[in-house]
Amino acid sequence: MKVAIGYRVMDQAWGGGNRFAASLIDALDAAGHAVVHHLSDPDIDIVLIIDPRARNPTTAFTPGAIARHIAWRNPRAIVVHRINECDERKNTKTMNLRLRLANQCADHTVFVASWLMDLPVWRNKDRDGCSVILNGSDPAIFNRAGHLDWNGKEPLRLVTHHWGGNWLKGFDVYQRLDHMLETPQWRDRIEFTYIGNLPPGFAFKNARHVPPLDAVALADALRGQHVYLTASINEPGSHHQNEGALCGLPLLYRNSGCLPEYCHGYGIMFEADGFAAALEGMIADYPRWAAAIPRYEHVADRTSAAYIALFDRLLAGRKALVARRRARPLSFLLNQIPW
Repeated sequence: MKVAIGYRVMDQAWGGGNRFAASLIDALDAAGHAVVHHLSDPDIDIVLIIDPRARNPTTAFTPGAIARHIAWRNPRAIVVHRINECDERKNTKTMNLRLRLANQCADHTVFVASWLMDLPVWRNKDRDGCSVILNGSDPAIFNRAGHLDWNGKEPLRLVTHHWGGNWLKGFDVYQRLDHMLETPQWRDRIEFTYIGNLPPGFAFKNARHVPPLDAVALADALRGQHVYLTASINEPGSHHQNEGALCGLPLLYRNSGCLPEYCHGYGIMFEADGFAAALEGMIADYPRWAAAIPRYEHVADRTSAAYIALFDRLLAGRKALVARRRARPLSFLLNQIPW
């Protein structure tokens, strides 16, 4: 098959979507499929929307270009839309609208976590045209090689990493943890490293801050820690907890967004006001979670295989999918606007 992926992979730290696209491209190539990043070929089988924003430097082609391609050049192409964003993630106002509009071009929708399908913007969507495929990270990069479990004597080292520096990435908890580090109860028991970008004007007083890292450098930094913490709010379907877990770190995760679905069984969940108690629980029960974490299953090969299987299934039913399409003149016109 020939797959047009509307995403340009960036050769630098650029977040989870970048790593997803790179892994899928490698898997498609290894399976003998062709991958392009344009819509000029008339024999494209699958068109994959990853990010509909025209002004994003990673966007290879827009939903408007897809709508024109399907209408005038290649009506046999099947369009798959991967939903990995929402307004709830960063308290924005237009992302859900953009996603919903771009989705009018799609024959099938993939959500990267189940909770996204329950958001109001998707509540009336036909579930027969939807799938949930969880993100996976690359164990060739993110693995336990060289990691040492906590020995119970030295300070417990916690780490998190985020490309985006939005406050909703969990900075209410990270700030609280930063303050805990200077109290007699905690200062000799734990350490905290934050890798990534910070909100404007924010600085840690006691935690260690490392600029964004990617790939091997990030994996090396994670392996030197003991527990992976994520306090992100309304995370659509993140990679960061995958990367920490694959590096051998039990998970301390917030009850929000995709995190319960990705992290259940591999660590301790907490509400914001129960963070300190959850941390005490991790300290007390660390060996149990350290023994469970090698079984962590959210790896890139599994995710890519699920997408390829989906593409094969959609192509097998191509005739029925194409026949189900409805003309949407207003959506067609609105998608021509370079949002």
